[in-house]
Amino acid sequence: MPDLFLFGTLLDASLRDLVAGGAVATRPAVLDDHAVNRVEGADFPALVAQPGTRVEGLLLTPDATQMARLHFYEEGFGFGPEPVTVIADGQPVEAIVYRPRDGVTASDTPWDLAAWQQAWGALTRRAARESMGDFGQIDGATLRERVPMIFTRADAALRAESEMVPCTLRASTNRDAITVDDRRVPYAKFFAVEECDLRHPLHGGGQSPQVTRASFVMSDAVTVLPYDPARDRVMLVEQFRFGPFARGDLYPYALEPIAGRIDPGEGPEQTARREAMEEARLSLGPLHLVARYYPSPGATTEYLYSYVAEAELPDGIQTIAGSDAENEDIRTHVITFTRLLELMESGEVDVGHLLVSVLWLQRERAAGRFA
Repeated sequence: MPDLFLFGTLLDASLRDLVAGGAVATRPAVLDDHAVNRVEGADFPALVAQPGTRVEGLLLTPDATQMARLHFYEEGFGFGPEPVTVIADGQPVEAIVYRPRDGVTASDTPWDLAAWQQAWGALTRRAARESMGDFGQIDGATLRERVPMIFTRADAALRAESEMVPCTLRASTNRDAITVDDRRVPYAKFFAVEECDLRHPLHGGGQSPQVTRASFVMSDAVTVLPYDPARDRVMLVEQFRFGPFARGDLYPYALEPIAGRIDPGEGPEQTARREAMEEARLSLGPLHLVARYYPSPGATTEYLYSYVAEAELPDGIQTIAGSDAENEDIRTHVITFTRLLELMESGEVDVGHLLVSVLWLQRERAAGRFA
C-alpha cells in the first residue's frame, strides 16, 4: 500500500480521523515546485505547479480500508489519486496525492488552512459525517452528486445547534435525553430520509418504549413576500410544485412567496436577496422578519425564515424567471393587497408560509408600520 501525501483540508486532524475511520500515523513531508491554491468557485484546495516553491504536508501510511475511505471521500469533491515524489526525512519517497479531475479547476488564489478551518472547518466536518455514513453503500461518483445537498443539510444542523429558542412553556428536555438505538438513511438525494428507532422521556415521567420515527432531512430555507407600501401591492411567484402533484391536486401550480434554500456560507437575509433576484429579477429594500419556524415538524426538518421585504413594484415588472441550473420556470404576479386577501379567503392561496406572511403583513399594515 503506497503512502499518501496530504496538503489540504485533510491536514485538519479531526476531519482526517473522521474520513479515515480512525487515527492514522503521519510524518511531515514536502512537495517541491508546487503551491496550494483555492479551487475556482469554492474554498477547498488543489495543487498547482509553481517552480521554486514547496508545499508542506503530511505523509500517511493507511491500511487498505482507510485508503478506500479516503479515496471515496476525495472522489466526492472531484479528486483522484496520482503518483508523486515527495521528500520525507530528507529522502525521496514515492507516494500518491489527490489531484482534480474533470470539472475542478484551481484558481490563482492561494489557499490557507487556518482561514479555511475558521470559515469552513466545522461545516466540512459535519458534512463528512453524512458523507462517510454512505461509504460502502454508494460509489464516489454518486457521492459527488450528493455533496452540495449534504453540505446544505450540515449547515442547517449547525444553525440548529447555535440558535437558542425559549423554553418557557414547552419542556426543556435536551436532545441528549433521547436514546437512539438504531439510525438508517434509506434515501439521500435532494433531501434525505432518516429513520430512527428511539426512546424519549415521557411527560408523566419515565421513558417511552422503542418507537420508529422517520423524517425528510432538508436544508433551512427562506421565504420573502415583496410589498410596495406606496402602491399597496405585493408580488407572488407561481410555479409547478411536485408536492401538490404527488398528492393528486388537479392544479399543481402554487402561488407562493419567493423562496429558496440557504446555501452554506450564507445568512438568511443574503439568501432572501439572492433568491429575489433569481426568481423575480427583483432588488429588495428593507427586510422585516415575520417568523422563524418549522412548517411541519412531524414530517420534515425544514426550518423557515420568513420575511416581508419592501420593494418597488411598478406596472410591467412581472416576468418569467428562475435558475436555469435548477430548471426553474417561475412566473411573477403583482397584485393589490386587497386582491391578496381575496385569494386567501377563497382558498386559492393555500401555501402555509405565504399565509403566515400575509397575516403578518395584514396586522403590521393596519398598525401603521408601512405608513
